[in-house]
Order: sequence, then structure tokens, then C-alpha cells
Amino acid sequence: MLDIHRPSSAPDTKIYFSHSVLPTYIDPQNVSTKKKPFSAFAAQKYSHTLDLILPEEMYELVKNELHRADSPARAQYARVHMKLSEILEAEFLDTYVKQGNIMMLSEGRPLLDDIFELHNGVLRMELTRPTYERCGLQGVPMEDGGRKHQKQRWVVEYNLREPSMKHGKKGFGRLEWAARNVLDRSLTWLFYNASLTSREALGEGRELIEKHAPRVCEILPEERRLSGVMVPRVSIAGLKDVYNEEEATGLLEWIYMLPLGSPRVEAGDDINPHLSRYEVPDLGKGTGERNMVAVRWKGFMGPAFMREVFLMARKEGFKRREKKVNGTQDMYTDVDMEGGDGVEDEETDWFAMSAQAFGGKNAWTVMQFEGRETLVWEIES
Repeated sequence: MLDIHRPSSAPDTKIYFSHSVLPTYIDPQNVSTKKKPFSAFAAQKYSHTLDLILPEEMYELVKNELHRADSPARAQYARVHMKLSEILEAEFLDTYVKQGNIMMLSEGRPLLDDIFELHNGVLRMELTRPTYERCGLQGVPMEDGGRKHQKQRWVVEYNLREPSMKHGKKGFGRLEWAARNVLDRSLTWLFYNASLTSREALGEGRELIEKHAPRVCEILPEERRLSGVMVPRVSIAGLKDVYNEEEATGLLEWIYMLPLGSPRVEAGDDINPHLSRYEVPDLGKGTGERNMVAVRWKGFMGPAFMREVFLMARKEGFKRREKKVNGTQDMYTDVDMEGGDGVEDEETDWFAMSAQAFGGKNAWTVMQFEGRETLVWEIES
């Protein structure tokens, strides 16, 4: 037999699991970022892949909203070649940073290259030791897995929305000097503008970023239908069974296998047990066969995009219509029922979302049940 083991020097993967209850009412225009799952969305600033997993009948309720031309589940970003000094120019700074709401991420390998990012007005620079010493800027050392008493990487941050961050000020002048004389290499950046008018303006060539010849990329949902999937039956009353570490990681593994189209989760899977002993997790109520749909987005996405997709899937997917007769006119109302049909020990509908961060180290998964119950996995490696 092969002696396969994890090297002792390899970093451990940490999974933080939580079970929370959403508020009775969520204002889509003023969502708190301090409660789960919204705090998990906010903690992961940049994601390159988002997966939405939901039953087929729930997808039929959601798909029209997903594919609508002005849907919050459709967005765009741009790839652009720029120098840091061009971002610090007065016109770009005032339009996109001080008055606008953009996020940018530069090319670069984690823990090896100089990496730059701009999010919520904060410019964050991860610099190698030689670059940092030449810049003359104030920063803090960061853990890089190297020798304990000799730091090789440093982090420098500037809040570009502060009143002192403008041309002619001393502190901003140091940053400008470093950008012109040390950090002067042209880089490939990912650029995302959260402004509601950005898509139309960029398409018509009216955006300031146009002078840098950006390549615009669409973020569109791609569906994949999964027939005859073995699904764990879950009830609100049975969620306490997921608190066990083995059950929680087993459920997370099953969710991850669905977007991959793994045959191990298919009802007709008959693989030899010597090749795979995988079994769909049983959370106390057994398993059942169900048709599922996996929707995937790929691109440059931030927490706001995740929040919009989550709220849309929750609103449309759990919509219930009760027919009320008022004279000769039928009226329909949406009913958000905690615990599905009000019986806690019966199987409850749900959907799941997973997002992968750039760099491959961080990810999160959310499992939202009909009502207010929410399971969240946050992964760090």
C-alpha cells in the first residue's frame, strides 16, 4: 500500500460552521453585514466562481428573474492594463473612488509578487521586502509562512476617501512618488463598477475607464440540470443533527459534488465499492431522489453581487401563492412560511450557494431553508 499522508508543513484547512436564523424582515436596500450569511459574503471581497444549487421546481420559479436583461444576477467587469499612478490621477480618483464605488484587483501570485487591490476606497498593497524598502511608505509585516523573525512581505494601506488623500497633501505625495518611481509597472487589473448606470455607460463608451481600452466581460448564469440526484431529506427539527462535525462536513462535501456532476450522487450509481465507498449523507430522515439544477457564474464578483443573488433566490424560490377571492377578482399574496408548511418535522425546501475566492484559499457555502434557518460554512486554508 502507498503511504499517502499530508506533509506536516502544509497549512491546515479550517472550516467554521454556524447555524443562524434570519430576521423576520430583510430590507434589500439596507442589509446588515454583521449577521450570517451576509457577514460571510462581506468577508470574502473577491470571488471568481459562484454556484447556486436548488431543486428543479424551485428553479422554475427563479429562472425568469435570473435571465432577465436587467436582473441583479447579471453583471459585467473589465480587464484593463493600467499603472498604479494612473489610478491615482485626480479625474480617476474623484470619479471612481471618492464619489463612485469600484473594486479592482491586480495580477500577481500570492506570497510571491507585488499585489494591489482597491475595495471600498481602501488601496491595499502587498509588497515584497525589496520593493517595500524602496517605496519609503509606512506598512506592517505580514505572515507569509517563512522564517519567524525575518519578514519577507509587507502590507501598506491607504484609505483614498479620506480628506487628506488628495493632490498637494504630504501623505498623498509620498504615495504618488512611490507609484511613479518604484511601483511603475503596467499591470493587468480586474475592474468592477457597482454603479447601476455603469453597464449602459460602458457599452456606449461613456465611461472614464474607456481611455485605457478595457476588455468587457459579461457575468452570466449558466445552468446545468441534474436528473435523479440522491438528496438528503432535511427538516428544521433535524438541523441539530448537522452540528456533528462528521455530518456537517459530509453535507458540505455533498453540496460541492453537485456542480461537478459527480455520478456518485446519482440514484442509479452502481460503482464497485472497492473503487468508491462514498454514500450520500443521511441526516436522520433518509435520502430521496430529486431533480436538481446547478447554476454557475464565473468572473470578478464582490459581496454585493452575492447578496443580490441570495435575496433574489430566497424571494422567488420560496414564493407561495394563496388564492383569495375578493368578489369576482382573484388576489395572490406571497407567504414566507417558516419551516416550510409550518410543520417542523416535515421535509423542508432549501437552496445552497457556494463561492470560491481568488487565490484558492478561502470559500464559503450557505444552505438556506424555507423560512429563516440558515447554515453557513466558511473555509480558510
